[in-house]
Amino acid sequence: MFNSIRGVVTAKGLDGIYILSGDIEWDIAMPANDIHDMALNSEYRILLWLYHREDLMKFYGFSSERRRNTFLELLKVEGIGPKGAIKIMSGISQEDLEQALENGDLTRLEAVPGLGKKTAQKMLLSLKGKLVQTQGSGAVSTPYNDLIEALVGMGYDRRQAALALEKAEKGINKDKPAAEIEKLLFQEAIIYLSATCAQ
Repeated sequence: MFNSIRGVVTAKGLDGIYILSGDIEWDIAMPANDIHDMALNSEYRILLWLYHREDLMKFYGFSSERRRNTFLELLKVEGIGPKGAIKIMSGISQEDLEQALENGDLTRLEAVPGLGKKTAQKMLLSLKGKLVQTQGSGAVSTPYNDLIEALVGMGYDRRQAALALEKAEKGINKDKPAAEIEKLLFQEAIIYLSATCAQ
């Protein structure tokens, strides 16, 4: 299906852009924060998500994979649709959103335009630990991103998974083959996370 589009921005609005790719000009909804840094008549690659129902087709665009992932995670929260997700992302920076979710800062989330207390609470329950990146945004940096994703897929918190791998790495013999090192790291991280969750 559609993953991205590359073209020249011909117009900017509060909640979307027009982008000319070849002979076709596309109307793409985007968060205001993503639009802000874009210059008219300049070329960009926009990550896409297609909303399709019987009476409507609409493209939603994002400046990075990180932003699109945030949008997709927001859609998983009960009561938040595509328009609501875009509005939330327009009313708070990526870093502030991640920090508010990690810190359980309900007051900060409630301050986002259009986001009420009940929906903010649902966001905290659904998204804590899911938006923080393994590099940047104050998270632990690690070269084992695939292992982190595997642990997150098993239901573990992303930041805790990164910390577990960091601790496991200190006790691993680095003279072993890379594949064996990764296997041992994964096993040790699960042991650490299981013990942590049991406390």
